Amino acid sequence: MTRAIRRALLVLQFALLVVAGALLGYCLASYIGMKVFQVREARRFEQELHNRRPSAKPVPPTARRVEPPEGTVEGRLEIPRLGLRVMVIEGANDDDLSRAAGHIPGTALPGEPGNVGIAAHRDTFFRPLRGIRLNDEIALETPQGVSRYRVVSTRIVRPADTQVLNPDGHDTLTLVTCYPFHYIGHAPKRFIVRAERADHLSARRAG
Repeated sequence: MTRAIRRALLVLQFALLVVAGALLGYCLASYIGMKVFQVREARRFEQELHNRRPSAKPVPPTARRVEPPEGTVEGRLEIPRLGLRVMVIEGANDDDLSRAAGHIPGTALPGEPGNVGIAAHRDTFFRPLRGIRLNDEIALETPQGVSRYRVVSTRIVRPADTQVLNPDGHDTLTLVTCYPFHYIGHAPKRFIVRAERADHLSARRAG
């Protein structure tokens, strides 16, 4: 092996190490940013719930709120059996989903009647959905109260099959993530969890 070839290989090795380090740093920074956002917004959300005045009235289930700006915290999603607990923000683009689960624009807003659509990445917040089961309870909490749902079905669809987000006359919650869960790269399908409302919006008691 000539000196020129050895030098070229060393340069290539160094370049690959730099690229790998940069990618690792980017992933680490993204992960830390995601965790910081979740912790900070969870604290703010808890404080908002705690500070609610006794006279504050919950939003009636029949009232339609104006869709908030993208990035606004909408509430918190929890699936107790799976240990899944994540803040939900308005919007479902890549930037939104890098920090939280995202309410899909155009679907019913959390706490309202209709079909509420929420998306998250399969390798972060919605990874536990691998173990979802029928009748699992899902709680979607907003400052107005808690909506409780029970899982009635799961299915795998193509990305173009957006009809799963259409309202069907029932109060439902549709969770969307990519599939397969262990796929490397852009997953070709979508995993859909459909849950039906198990209660009426319950107003949170003050204090």
